[in-house]
Amino acid sequence: MTRSTRWTRRTRRTRRTLQVAAAGAAALLALSACSSSDDSASTKPDPSASASASSKLSGTVTVFAAASLKESFTTLGKAFETANPGTKVTFNFGGSDTLAASITGGAPADVFASASPKTMAIVTDAKDNAGEPATFVRNQLEIATLPGNPDKIASLKDLTKSGLKVVLCDKTVPCGAAAQKALDAGKLKLTPVSYEQDVKAALTKVELKEADAAVVYKTDVHAAGDKVEGVDFPESADAVNDYPIALLKDAPNAEAAKAFIALVRSAEGQQVLTEAGFLKP
Repeated sequence: MTRSTRWTRRTRRTRRTLQVAAAGAAALLALSACSSSDDSASTKPDPSASASASSKLSGTVTVFAAASLKESFTTLGKAFETANPGTKVTFNFGGSDTLAASITGGAPADVFASASPKTMAIVTDAKDNAGEPATFVRNQLEIATLPGNPDKIASLKDLTKSGLKVVLCDKTVPCGAAAQKALDAGKLKLTPVSYEQDVKAALTKVELKEADAAVVYKTDVHAAGDKVEGVDFPESADAVNDYPIALLKDAPNAEAAKAFIALVRSAEGQQVLTEAGFLKP
């Protein structure tokens, strides 16, 4: 069985799981409106505390999130809206560093979910967060190749072959910083044909056959299905990224934002994220 076939089957299973998880997430949000869990009181201060029974959630929740969270957060956003009629979750997905700069520059947002503690620190150092950031998932790198892996890429070192068109995320972006860390761990030097501003842009280069390979996250290879093929490499273990999430200062819809963070950190939210390929925190 080829890796591409396995990914396709996993993707089908994931879609079924996401549907179940979304229903479960809706039930969780309904329950959380009636009571607070012991877990939600473990963080100080706790940005994931559920809304109280007397507070009916409404309005728009604006979430700035790393590009690699697009598929899973979109699913969770729909589950949240279903559980809370009258609410709407809007997303701004992109490179974490760009999102952090927008937030510190005054862009209105309720929640920030970053692909690394370093980019979250851009916001926390500027005192733009209202709640203590909490790591909710982790992510590991993988090589994305053309379907069928025609260049027979089997390792990170193979990306240094002459004539191979490789794309990396910019070094200021978490996926790019992680890729450089992995290259350093393998004592390898790689000159890509381009540096992209976020992981989705890097992956797209391979999907469009404008590049032979890209170093991206496992979750992005997973989401791409049979458009690419994934290749694991041991150096990725030295470059696993923690993803923190935080309620932002002066959030326009703080109560609903807290409830969305609660969903992300809940068992149902974690199931959606794990099925998307993320690692548990």
